[in-house]
Amino acid sequence: MNLLKDLTSFLKSAKKPLVVLLGPTASGKTSLSFKIAHHIDGEIVSTDSRQLYKGLEIGSDIIAPEDQEGVPHHMLAIAEPEEIITLSDYRELALKKIKEIYERKKVPMLVGGTGLYISSIIENYELQGCPPDENLRKQLYKEVEEHGAEYIYKKLEKLDPEAAKNIHLNNIRYVVRAIEINLGTGENKHSTKKDSEFDLFLIGINWPREELYKRVGQRVEIQVKRGLVDEVKALVEKGYDENLPAMSSLGAKELIPYIKGEMELEECLEILRQNTRRYAKRQMTWFRRYDSVRWLSPSELEEVIKF
Repeated sequence: MNLLKDLTSFLKSAKKPLVVLLGPTASGKTSLSFKIAHHIDGEIVSTDSRQLYKGLEIGSDIIAPEDQEGVPHHMLAIAEPEEIITLSDYRELALKKIKEIYERKKVPMLVGGTGLYISSIIENYELQGCPPDENLRKQLYKEVEEHGAEYIYKKLEKLDPEAAKNIHLNNIRYVVRAIEINLGTGENKHSTKKDSEFDLFLIGINWPREELYKRVGQRVEIQVKRGLVDEVKALVEKGYDENLPAMSSLGAKELIPYIKGEMELEECLEILRQNTRRYAKRQMTWFRRYDSVRWLSPSELEEVIKF
């Protein structure tokens, strides 16, 4: 298959190779990542922001160790649900793992769908930050509960219009963090991009929208059969704050109303399907900003996996 041949050729000349496999949720990244990892002797570094958390193995589709086909995986279930891992934290940890993979004479692979995490590595972000302000966060989340997401989004628009343009109003965690940085530093949220320190080979999976949406629906059904409801129930019963990043992830936030007896299960599942479709659409919008992605059609994906 040409993709695998091209990868082999790339590795012969690359001094610091980094293979990046990206695509929306339910696009088939896992199967393809195994095929590529075996072909190039690779190790996988997850770029999924929710796979960082324990207790979300079903909801975030973490691959169980026994199903990883002997391919080492990193950045999976490394934090408790109550922990906050910032983008800066993620980047530091991921770069450390990449360095260790090089030391083992293996090829690092970024695999996942969180565009900002991928960009932080391949675009060599220098990230602005400030220490967390827990009191401010509690105040802002309380305002969300009382007035809705749009209320604090408008607050961000007044403080930092540029940051507001790049953050969806329903991405409450990012809105809160941008406000926190603005008030904590007196400056607007920003990051600086430099030339990548890696030799990059980017591979993307591109499904027609309707086919992808069908796969999303199938993914939700599989998660439910695997025990998604019980997984979320266990987190709720442990008393984790609903505003934590772990609890606001797809699959958790949609089912919490059912766990609390506020909505019917099928109603919650339909909201989960809807939200997942919208997330997949946003993912593809982000990924299309990258140059030099080798996009695979469904038939090409199948050909590589079967090769």
